[in-house]
Amino acid sequence: DEEEEKKSTKETEMQKMKRIAAERKAAADAEAKKKKAQLKSNVILDVKPWDDETDMAELENAVRGITMEGLIWGSSELVKVGFGISKLRISTCIVDDLVGLYDLEDNICALEDYVQSVDTVSHNKI
Repeated sequence: DEEEEKKSTKETEMQKMKRIAAERKAAADAEAKKKKAQLKSNVILDVKPWDDETDMAELENAVRGITMEGLIWGSSELVKVGFGISKLRISTCIVDDLVGLYDLEDNICALEDYVQSVDTVSHNKI
């Protein structure tokens, strides 16, 4: 009887140790998932207007008016192209899982009153 009791006690202890190990592993996995860094990119876009009569301040305000989760607008500047036309060069930081670069470009191109086209100048992972 004592041997059987010892075996059952050992099995119970073994089951308890396995359960505790599984709980610890699950907690560690959950913590690692929380800490997983979000992948981000720094993107610089050239936004080209239709002509030299396009109000660039309004164009910039319209572009900055685009809001998406994971999108942060940065600095901007006007770059001379020629014949009195300037393009808006604007930087942004995007969270890769939340913001698709093509979706962002499509949203900017949807500003048809101001925007002729959008080009990606640089796209760098952070």
